Amino acid sequence: MIWTLKPERAAAAAAAGALRGLSRPWRGPGWRGLATAGGAGPEQLPPRPGPFRETVLLPRTGLPMRLTGARLTEVELDIQQKCEFSQLYSWQRKRSTKGEFCLHDGPPYANGEPHVGHALNKILKDITNRFQMMRGLKVHFVPGWDCHGLPIELKALSELGEKTQNLSPMEIRKRARAFAEAAIEKQKSAFIRWGIMADWNNCYYTFDGKYEAQQLKMFYQMYAKDLIYRAYKPVFWSSSARTALAEAELEYNPEHVSRSVYVKFPLLKPPPKLASALDGSSPVSAIIWTTQPWTIPANQAVCYMPESKYSIVKCANSGEFYMLAAEKASSIATVLGTEFEVVSTFLGADMESGSCAHPTIADRVSPLLPAHHVTLSKGTGLVHTAPAHGMDDYSVASKHKLPVDSLVDEHGIFTAAAGSDLENKNVLEEGVDIVIKMLKSTKNLLKEEKVTHSYPYDWRTKKPVIIRPSKQWFVKIENMTATAKESLRKVKFIPASTMNSMVDTIEKRPYWCISRQRAWGVPIPVFHHKTKDEILINSQTVEHLVQLVEMHGSDIWWTLPPDQLLPKNVVSELGGPDALEYVPGQDILDIWFESGTSWNCVLPDQRADLYLEGKDQLGGWFHSSLLTSLAAKNRAPFKTVLVHGFTLSEKGEKMSKSLGNVISPDLIINGGQDKSKDPPYGVDVLRWWVAESNVFNEVKIGPRVLNAARDDIDKLRNTLRFLLGNVADFNPKTDSVPFEKMFIIDQYMLHLLDDFGQKITEAYKQYDFGKVVRQLQAFYPKQLSNFYFSIIKDRLYCEKEKDHKRRSCQTVLAVILEALVRSIAPILPHLAEEVFQHIPYEKDSKSVFHSGWINTSSNWKKPGLEEAVDAACTMRDAFLGSIPGKNSLEYDAIVVIEPGLLFEIIEMLHDQKTSGLSQLSELMMASQTSLLAQDPIEISDDAIEIKGNFEINIEGIREESSYKVIVIPSTKEKCPRCWKYTSESPDQLCPRCTEVTA
Repeated sequence: MIWTLKPERAAAAAAAGALRGLSRPWRGPGWRGLATAGGAGPEQLPPRPGPFRETVLLPRTGLPMRLTGARLTEVELDIQQKCEFSQLYSWQRKRSTKGEFCLHDGPPYANGEPHVGHALNKILKDITNRFQMMRGLKVHFVPGWDCHGLPIELKALSELGEKTQNLSPMEIRKRARAFAEAAIEKQKSAFIRWGIMADWNNCYYTFDGKYEAQQLKMFYQMYAKDLIYRAYKPVFWSSSARTALAEAELEYNPEHVSRSVYVKFPLLKPPPKLASALDGSSPVSAIIWTTQPWTIPANQAVCYMPESKYSIVKCANSGEFYMLAAEKASSIATVLGTEFEVVSTFLGADMESGSCAHPTIADRVSPLLPAHHVTLSKGTGLVHTAPAHGMDDYSVASKHKLPVDSLVDEHGIFTAAAGSDLENKNVLEEGVDIVIKMLKSTKNLLKEEKVTHSYPYDWRTKKPVIIRPSKQWFVKIENMTATAKESLRKVKFIPASTMNSMVDTIEKRPYWCISRQRAWGVPIPVFHHKTKDEILINSQTVEHLVQLVEMHGSDIWWTLPPDQLLPKNVVSELGGPDALEYVPGQDILDIWFESGTSWNCVLPDQRADLYLEGKDQLGGWFHSSLLTSLAAKNRAPFKTVLVHGFTLSEKGEKMSKSLGNVISPDLIINGGQDKSKDPPYGVDVLRWWVAESNVFNEVKIGPRVLNAARDDIDKLRNTLRFLLGNVADFNPKTDSVPFEKMFIIDQYMLHLLDDFGQKITEAYKQYDFGKVVRQLQAFYPKQLSNFYFSIIKDRLYCEKEKDHKRRSCQTVLAVILEALVRSIAPILPHLAEEVFQHIPYEKDSKSVFHSGWINTSSNWKKPGLEEAVDAACTMRDAFLGSIPGKNSLEYDAIVVIEPGLLFEIIEMLHDQKTSGLSQLSELMMASQTSLLAQDPIEISDDAIEIKGNFEINIEGIREESSYKVIVIPSTKEKCPRCWKYTSESPDQLCPRCTEVTA
């Protein structure tokens, strides 16, 4: 149909469509009336009864209305096989395309069953990859596994109990490898079942010899640049696992209870500047507060803030004189149950050159020293300093040359150096009791109280850690901080706020401990002298070891004699095999260092477009990857970092076996033994849950969430089923109607489809899959099922098969079908392929994933198009709103519009005064519609009149026209074929149906 405006209004109308929003919401009354106005919805396609049943062109498709039970999982597995899911990755890699998209897979830990956290992560990655592939990019995605480390070792040995103490390193390694390999196979099978497209034949594993060799190269590269060094300093130490830990291996328990103490340090040597303020006959004590009384025996100093004010106070209860921060005097007096009289106040700097007596060790002097880590947020403003058991304390010791002697062994037990009273006592148990008793016996304990606070625990053993010194290997983060912060400014973070978290982590960590005292891992490639504190490492020794590890794996460190681990020329220089005084070191690399070098093994020559992991990786894998890449390449290994939250139960609780709220992905997909309690949902429900969730926060999952996801997919399925059923006799190559010859409502739907395509594509590009789902839910239920489908059913079912009117809407249905099935494919690959295989006409591709992305056209943005439909729908809403709950086909509508632009626009939809088949009548959903420029001469008494105004705004020119919709009961009979009230008698066809069936 070609439609034009009168010349004087043509210019104004030309821009009408461009000046309105494309997805204006439909107004209420219209939606309430659609359920009865248009007959059965897409979910209900009953054959019409009566003698004309066979003449109605009802939808025909083999796509089931719903899949449930075992049939659901059978269909999904069948689709994976028939549609060659396993070959999709290699297919897309072979395509000749210029662009490439690289998502580097952070390695999951090979220590257990696949869980919903895995599902959240892997499905997010897969949605991303499938979208980028359908857009025409060549996707690079090599999955990997983190295979070493204590969690695997502990689980592998858990059944042996005390026998583990007698195992050799190689026995431990053999058991740990077998456990990791079994876990990898379980996880890999699950990931494939979830439809994850990846290079499953060429995964990377951190225990693979070639991968281990690359780690050793990276270690030496950083060592040669003086970025890695060995030192004796305090580190987080897990007594339960007997190994050093990095910050990323800690979890903080907010309910930890410590025995805190207020302790006196008697002033031994008064500071010179305070000599006049101190009465020599009145002894003064500095007061400290600590939650770790066991560290008191290791005290070497008391620190103060030079710029803060301090006071000497007299205690009302004891008459003793104490020294503490001026602003803490009142609160500390309250805690001690007394009152303080301020004797004098001075600057902290005035305490220079003073010293105190140690509270438990006679003849030990604890100097008063300035330090910038002292704060007034807690305690007394004076800080007990034990360099062996605190990072800040160690910094003070380094500056002032204090001893860093440890009194605690690797089991968390006091050594003989702590004295006979403390020797062999656990520092966090009976050791605390004894130290407090010692403080009481010297009369230096002012108060003891229990305090609940956040305390670091070993994330593997779930036991509290301590800080103790040992010789470890460290990365100098402080040397890289400025470069790291600058490189992160060039990286896109999603959400943007997560960049600040990563920057904060880097700023707070001056060094990174990368050595561990275990057997299951990659050895630090250093040889130690048997009697001297000397090490052997150089380019020759590392290169030789790298070659051995590439061929045989890192087991050789424990199986070959030292002279074979070293190059022959080095052994010769050291006096030959018999005189060799060097042995292999027993430390292994931190697994964060191992996984952090994965970019070097998987992407040695390029940066990843995307790293996508949980928020815990801001201090873990993201962090270690950044530091190793900066050291080697002087750049970040990623262009974009997407950070997602953790999974929680529906109640917002952390999932745990003890609470009984753990949900297995396998249970979700396949159901449990009692299918009424645990029904099978299939993979696509799991994937929809991931996509629709706000993954940037914590993500909840449970029966309510899963049921809602299943219902959403069923609605979508039936929308797609309606589309399939109504193109059963349609061939786009021969039956398509050109855009300019389509019905206006059909053109309008393409106009909306173009807008939908742009918005959903942009949402995918921004990794906002929740927005993708919201765009889908705004389009297929409202604009398709509830609006368009209800309007066009008469045309689809009751016109001649090849009638232009029918072919016009079938053309649009086919275009929408292909666009919609592509738009859901990255999220719901099984449903998308199932629907794609049911498309009845010949397609250019055998798989939806071979067919490219949504194909829309800007030519569908036709001027005046939206104005025409929007105006007609305004009047349609008025019509349907006047007959709520009634069948609109039982009524005729008379539309009266005063002459003007609005009349001319509506006239384009109505080519004769009264019609039941015009585009306006179709939109109004009445049996017959009349369009008049003035009120009819006569109106029946039972008519309903609705008046309204519609404003047209074109290029700043506003024209408001009044309209009237007159609703009258139809005077004709119901046609037994089309059900419109346009027949002369109940058993006679209407004129249109008579012609169609002739």
